[in-house]
Amino acid sequence: MPIPKKTGFSRLTSSINNSWTGIVNAVFTEDAFRQLLVINIVLLIITFCLNITKIERLLLIICCFITLAVELINTAIETVVDRISLEIHPLSKRAKDLGGAAQLVTVVMTVIVWLVVLF
Repeated sequence: MPIPKKTGFSRLTSSINNSWTGIVNAVFTEDAFRQLLVINIVLLIITFCLNITKIERLLLIICCFITLAVELINTAIETVVDRISLEIHPLSKRAKDLGGAAQLVTVVMTVIVWLVVLF
């Protein structure tokens, strides 16, 4: 017999609570997420000190949030792979490498967007 799912406002509050738990967990257990969080907080503060258009500011802010989101997804992939097995396997390595590649792409994108906006 399937477990009944929450609906309506209860589902929304439960989902937000679970998401917040994930963020708190990442802050306390993941060095890479903490480092990106600090860097992105600094970058967010800088965006409001720059004399740029609202669209440029929005692009810089979006980049900051995307890098954090992709790091959370990358961490989730690594966690699931490790849950399945700590044994070294080519597919496990591939999954982890692809998650890391996604993060690298977002970091490169962020650097490029910042350079284009600033220069």
